[in-house]
This record gives sequence, structure tokens and C-alpha cells, in this order.
Amino acid sequence: MNKIKLTVNGVIQQLEVDDNFRLLDVVRDQLKLTGTKEGCAVGECGACTVIVDEQAVCSCMILASQCDGAEVTTIEGIKEDPVAQKLQNAFVTEGGVQCGFCTPGVLMSTKALLDESHNPSDTEILDALEGNLCRCTGYQPILNSIKSVIKELNIDKG
Repeated sequence: MNKIKLTVNGVIQQLEVDDNFRLLDVVRDQLKLTGTKEGCAVGECGACTVIVDEQAVCSCMILASQCDGAEVTTIEGIKEDPVAQKLQNAFVTEGGVQCGFCTPGVLMSTKALLDESHNPSDTEILDALEGNLCRCTGYQPILNSIKSVIKELNIDKG
């Protein structure tokens, strides 16, 4: 067992983890933050996306011990964030959420992108979402949702 210290959603966590524990295991099983989903377990679907030190990552592909000292944000950690709230509302309005399984990962990837730029290009949006698979929406409603928030953010800036 290794002792690690993480800041998860703004709260310092001191944990004991096995060498083979993934960040996903810690988030879901030890911290009970179950909004982060396990889909493929091989980094292909994006359902487990979290933000680690301002970068969107698949939490199934990173060992918890590699995150010692890191700042981790899960879907639960963005519930009060104004941009995340706009995204969630847009996903409902634009039909970007259907079954909802991929939605937390897509929202986390999008949040990381919008933290970098309030006006990303279409190519930057597609690049940010490249690792997120959705079987329900056909992606266009997801893109429409994101673009509506980008438009709103840029109108709000004046």
C-alpha cells in the first residue's frame, strides 16, 4: 500500500492505495464519487474523464499513485461552476444528453477545453471530444450544446 495525497474537488484527501489502483478506482470506490463512469477500462470511451491538474484525462488509464500531489476535479466538483451549469442546461435544451452514460466525461472534456479558451474553434472542440464516445446522440446535439454555450460566453463578455 502507498500513501498518497490528492486534492479532489477542492478537498485534501489522504489515502492508502495499492500499486495497481487506478485513479478511477479511488474516485469511485474509495471516495464514492460515482458520477465518473467506467466504460471500456482501456481509455477508449472517455466515460471516466476527470480533470487532473487542469488536463482532461481518462481516469482508467492513470494509476492513483501517479496522482500523488495532484488536483483532481470530477463531475461532482463542477456542479457550482457557472460554465458547467450553462453546459448542463444546454445539453438538456439541445438534446446533447440522452442515456446520460457518456455525459459526465463529455462535460469534463468540454469544461477543460473552455477553461483554456472561451472561444475554441470547431477543430479544437472536436479535438477535445476525440476520446469521448456516445452511442445515442450522433454527436451533433453535443456539438450544438457546446457551441450554444460558447456563443453565450462570448456574448456575456461583450
